[in-house]
Amino acid sequence: MMIKKTDILLAHPAHFMALGFGSGLAVVGPGTVGTLWAWASYVIMDYCLATPQIAGIILVSLLMGWWACTVTADHMGVSDPSAIVWDEVVAFWIIMLVWMPAGFGGQCMAFVLFRFFDIAKPGPVGWCDRLFKGGGYRGGFGIMLDDLVAAFLTLLVLALWQATHLS
Repeated sequence: MMIKKTDILLAHPAHFMALGFGSGLAVVGPGTVGTLWAWASYVIMDYCLATPQIAGIILVSLLMGWWACTVTADHMGVSDPSAIVWDEVVAFWIIMLVWMPAGFGGQCMAFVLFRFFDIAKPGPVGWCDRLFKGGGYRGGFGIMLDDLVAAFLTLLVLALWQATHLS
C-alpha cells in the first residue's frame, strides 16, 4: 500500500507517531522541525513529570517508535522517508534526559551537535544508517538506530566539553 506523504498523517496511528504528530511534514528540514518539536515537548515533560516518568515515556516511545517507523516506512514504500522524525524525537529526548538541567545555551549546543551528527552521519552514524536499510522490522530498527548513535556521539562531545571546562 503506497501512500503520499501529505495524505499519510491520519491514515494509520503509526503514521501519526512516526511523523512526529505532523512535524515531519515540514516542507524544509523535517528532521530539524521534528527535533525542535522534541525539544519543546521535553521542556514541557520536564516541567510536569519526574525524571523516572520521563525515562519510562522514552522507553515506551523507543519501542513503539520502532513499530511506528517500520509500519510507516513500509506504507510509504521508502526505506527511510525524511517525513519520519520519531527517530529524532526519541534520540533528542534521550539527550535532554541525560544533559538536563542544562541552561538554554547548553540545550542549544545539544541541539546543534545532534543535528550535525544526524545530518552529516560521520563514522558510526553513517555505518548504522547503511547497515539497516530495507523494509520490515530491520528497516524500522535502522531508522531508529542511526539517530540513537548520533545521540550517543552528541552526549560524548557534551561530556568531553564539560570535563574540559570544569577542570
